[in-house]
Amino acid sequence: MAGFGKWVGGAIGWALGGPIGGILGYQVGKLFSSGDQISQGRARGFQSRTTRSGDFAMALVVLSAAVMQADGKVLKSELDFVKNFLKLNFGSAQADQLLLLLREALKQQVDVRGVASQIRFNMDHPKRLLLLQYLYGISKSDGHVDKSEIDLIRTIASHLGISLKDIESIEEPFHSGSLNPYKVLEITDKSTDSEVKKAYRRLAIKFHPDKIGDLGEGPRQKAKERFLQVQEAYEQIKKSRGFK
Repeated sequence: MAGFGKWVGGAIGWALGGPIGGILGYQVGKLFSSGDQISQGRARGFQSRTTRSGDFAMALVVLSAAVMQADGKVLKSELDFVKNFLKLNFGSAQADQLLLLLREALKQQVDVRGVASQIRFNMDHPKRLLLLQYLYGISKSDGHVDKSEIDLIRTIASHLGISLKDIESIEEPFHSGSLNPYKVLEITDKSTDSEVKKAYRRLAIKFHPDKIGDLGEGPRQKAKERFLQVQEAYEQIKKSRGFK
């Protein structure tokens, strides 16, 4: 675990303080090789609100724990899914370390409002949108999105400062059945062709993977999934309406 201290020391700032640090601090401290590194990391966090890859990962871990606890039980299948999920998006070494932090978070009652408020204050909007996308993916890990999980994710999104239209747009692809392309583009079937094009251009900019490129390749690929959903919704509407 010596590599964890090196990774966290350079990749985490603000997440080591506040509610997130309160939940994970003990386990993070065990993984650090030096207490001085923790102090330095916290100091950097209070000096800068820039979200590093480690800040994003720790925020994801804590909110994932809250979602996993939403239905009153944490299943082995959920833990296995999240482990594979972290491995795919952050690499094997970091995934193993993040899983230890997840287990620590699962031992506690997560202050959803406090954690989300900390994230909102420090993390820019495109990264918060990506975080929400992750949470919906985790909630559907067993093939079924429980209502209690959806309700909690919507509450988290609200505290993250994400609009209702953005929430519904991101949530839409995770519902069973056919996808509503108008909801993905945050418009209605009454919208004009011009409004459809305008909505597409706006969302294509909002969800472009370059917005979160500094988080690393895993999160960037996840953001690309969302970008492609927006493109596919637009193409579907274009085809049904017959415009170019």
